Amino acid sequence: MNIVTKKWIFLKISSLIMIPLMGWFIINLVSIFDKDYNSIVDFFGAQPSKLLFSIFLIFIFFNSALAISEIFEDYVKNEKIKSVANKFVKTFAIIIPLITIMTIFNLTVWA
Repeated sequence: MNIVTKKWIFLKISSLIMIPLMGWFIINLVSIFDKDYNSIVDFFGAQPSKLLFSIFLIFIFFNSALAISEIFEDYVKNEKIKSVANKFVKTFAIIIPLITIMTIFNLTVWA
């Protein structure tokens, strides 16, 4: 199996995993939308919410990094630019969720 096929399969699997997580997030976003700060901190401070939101973030950034990488493969002809752009996207797809997850897990400490 070549790399393009693996990327396509990972993209489809991550999309399927994100469907129930997106449903969970939308339902909970509606329920906490007009709440005060402490209610939102309590929601994200609860263990199931921390775990589910962390998994959700990981899959969102994994999926978006794969999709953007495919766009670079299709439309960027210069190999150097394509390589730098892919490394840039992969780096941010790791750093941003990591910082967000660390913030969420430390949220109860600040509240």
